[in-house]
Amino acid sequence: MQRRHAYATLLLLTSQLVPAAALAQSAAAPAPTPAAPAATPQDTAAPQDAQPPVEVSAPGFDGSVPQEIVVTGRYIPNVVRATPQVVSVLSSEDIARTGEGDIAGALSRVTGLSVVGGGFVYVRGLGDRYSSSLLNGSPLPSPEPLRRSVPLDIFPTTIVGSALVQKTYSVNYPGEFGGGVINLTTKAIPKKDFLTFGGSLAADDATTSELGYTYYGGKHDWLGFDDGTRSVPDFIRNAPKGTGIIPADQVLQLSNASTTLLQRNAQLPANWSAEISGGGALDLGADQLGIVASLGYSNTWRTRLITQQDSVNTNGDLRNDFRTLLTDNRVIANGLLGLGYAFGENTIRLTNVYIRDVLKQGRGAAAEVYNNASGLRFQQNTNWFQRELFETQGVAELRPFTGVKLDLRGAYANSKRNAPYERQFDYLCSATTTTGQPISYDGGNGATGFQCNGAYQVTQRFSPFASIIFSDLNENLWTGQGDLSYKPDAIPLTLSTGYYYSDTKRFSRRLQFNYQTSVGGGTAPGYPYNLLRPDYLLSPDVVNNACPQQGTGACTIQLQFNTPLGAYAYDAGLRIHAGYLQAETDAIDGLRVVGGVRYEKGKQFVTPVDSPSTRLDNDYWLPAVTLTWNFAPDMQLRGSYAKTISRPQFRELAPQQFRDPDSDRLFFGNPLLRDSTLQNFEARYEWFFAREQRFTLAGFYKRIRNPIEQVGFYTGSDDRLQTGFTNLPKATLYGGEVEVQKYIPLEGLNGAFFATRRITAIANYTYTHSEITADCSCAPNVLNQTIGSCPTGFGPASLQFRDGAPLTGQSDHLVNLQLSLEDTARLSQLTFLFNYASDRVTNRGPSNLSGTGFQPDVIERPGVRFDIVGRQGFEIRGAQFELKLEARNLTRTRFNERQTFDSGKIVYANRYIQGRIFSIGLSTTF
Repeated sequence: MQRRHAYATLLLLTSQLVPAAALAQSAAAPAPTPAAPAATPQDTAAPQDAQPPVEVSAPGFDGSVPQEIVVTGRYIPNVVRATPQVVSVLSSEDIARTGEGDIAGALSRVTGLSVVGGGFVYVRGLGDRYSSSLLNGSPLPSPEPLRRSVPLDIFPTTIVGSALVQKTYSVNYPGEFGGGVINLTTKAIPKKDFLTFGGSLAADDATTSELGYTYYGGKHDWLGFDDGTRSVPDFIRNAPKGTGIIPADQVLQLSNASTTLLQRNAQLPANWSAEISGGGALDLGADQLGIVASLGYSNTWRTRLITQQDSVNTNGDLRNDFRTLLTDNRVIANGLLGLGYAFGENTIRLTNVYIRDVLKQGRGAAAEVYNNASGLRFQQNTNWFQRELFETQGVAELRPFTGVKLDLRGAYANSKRNAPYERQFDYLCSATTTTGQPISYDGGNGATGFQCNGAYQVTQRFSPFASIIFSDLNENLWTGQGDLSYKPDAIPLTLSTGYYYSDTKRFSRRLQFNYQTSVGGGTAPGYPYNLLRPDYLLSPDVVNNACPQQGTGACTIQLQFNTPLGAYAYDAGLRIHAGYLQAETDAIDGLRVVGGVRYEKGKQFVTPVDSPSTRLDNDYWLPAVTLTWNFAPDMQLRGSYAKTISRPQFRELAPQQFRDPDSDRLFFGNPLLRDSTLQNFEARYEWFFAREQRFTLAGFYKRIRNPIEQVGFYTGSDDRLQTGFTNLPKATLYGGEVEVQKYIPLEGLNGAFFATRRITAIANYTYTHSEITADCSCAPNVLNQTIGSCPTGFGPASLQFRDGAPLTGQSDHLVNLQLSLEDTARLSQLTFLFNYASDRVTNRGPSNLSGTGFQPDVIERPGVRFDIVGRQGFEIRGAQFELKLEARNLTRTRFNERQTFDSGKIVYANRYIQGRIFSIGLSTTF
């Protein structure tokens, strides 16, 4: 442990681009992009007089009515304009143009959408709690302990046929809707047989061939699978039922060196990915049977040199000031098998999706400024976070009679998250041993960064000197839905009705153990063993003889089961029954009206182990109406109103501590939360001035009752900042968005080069403003304290929040500009993209320890990004190839989360440089 730790400035974080979809700021770190399937000339940038139909499978969606819309005297199939709701649709061609490797990145191109914190989509500034994700119309469970929604960055673009974002509510969707619903449709029956191979390589100038921290783990880690190294023995799972002490002989049964030894790697490898997909269709008379299969794999590295600080006083004086080198190795494997059968106007599809997302993490953090500092401190962490999602579903879209459409959906989904062997060791640099002997300093051998003038050793100064955490989560989701619509020939009217059922069950467990000697009290091993590196520290010689100064075998190393705050495990469930009625008519020429009401009843519970249950049993009537006035051949106005709800997520209700490995923050649930209700209003003007070219202008307003918001808190002056949850009395959000998409033909310029080329210009801007109301109304207290005359566990909202503050995660301004040079006759595109997102709150500032006033909110500054993407198709011996070149984050924008105090001092919660990323991809299709 006397090795000096030199730090380098490292990290990758990328956003990506699209030449035919609206764009928004992304803060996710996507995997390297599997090269999109090579396109034939018919697949690329089609001429303006043709647009292939978009395949959408969603509740109540009718892709055939009406698909022919008059625009400036010509007809164009345009699902965006045909639907009565405000939607944005990315077809498979649009998704391919983005160059994105995951669907979260592709969706970040839609006006008003941003992607925050690992693939969670924010619609118009509303957090992921206000958005729902569907796969072929069926809900998806989440493998994330902190959320009920699924992170969309685990879905590779290669398995998605289309992505629909609906920003206005209609009663055929679940009632939990605030920002929007995102429906992903997988590919069903391919138009022609195909077999595609692709691969890519990417380099990040802050990671590739730079310094990072790694550990060995298991021999199959590079594939994203553990080889048994991290198997959890029964005595760990059963520890809460016993004395809570794990004796030395069982401590020695745990994996040691392969999960404890943090190593420096000065040449981190490049990122790479590979994908194979294929499909075909078999004609059975007039019917068709189709199959689509896909396998994908990506292996990425990201390293960050992070400044992590905090303060507990009103002046912004630093309490902790760490420099952290964090290296992530992320492996994603995915597979899809889909069967489709089309007969007449009917389609049946069976879809199976499996996604495995593994994050292997090494972390080293050093500080000379920390609470009650007594020298240079070094912490090391080794982690393994494994997420899995499996869904199997069946969809029947039937037209049994003229004017009748029947959709039937059933699905089973399972998500898992396992995090075994989250290890931490804490060392203190000292010039003397614990027995008082001096330690000579060798000068660091030229190493840079923090220098230990002595030797690192574990002591009782940091209790515990080491810890290990085992956590797992399992969630099952069963859903069923039926939608029936009838359109009589005689009158312009469509009547719809439907029933929806879902049953979600979750089990979550987090077992934390602290290392100590058998003397107890968080004691550390004695000299000279306390100078050893972690794997030697847990070797048999030390574990069985941890106090050599007191005599052989005087004490041993043991584990003590420890659950800081709350429960170590909980069960949770949510069962929903819902039904709806809806009518649609265009009896008045040019005016289309869609209105309906949904009845939804939900029973939700969270039962922590050895603690009372939290139960929410509520039902709601949720009306919605949308009017569309087509007042000119190429223009229309839309107006909509809807009432919707938002339920607390399981993790927000569970009194269980959880550490987010990305933000390095602690979260804790609140069993006193209740449902939120939303009133949603929108008005929109749309002008389709040419084929697939448009100008849109929209305004929206939302009033939220009992919104759930994050709030920071300290349990004491010596404790870490934690994040809890509470209901506010109310909040409002309003804003507007404008989008322009224009094609500029270049055939008028001299030369054959310009004969088939055009410029695609896309610009969009979203303004959003939100305010929370924090008055004297009683709100759930994050510390379960009773304040004033409020009920037990409640306190005035004004003591937890700053009145008038914005909602968490909301940027006032989102700006996207794009210029793309495209060839309309074959695949050839060069795209330049500029993104900007203004500051947004990522964590609410905690109350001052005095109980009066607040610390400043933690603000993220996403800033400006500039990317370039080039795609070129070519043919070799009849095979179609696509070459893709990408340059991401050319501005090298920093990630910056900070608090700015009245004194002018700035405290950086997380601050690091994001690298520039350069990638090359090649794919071929047969």
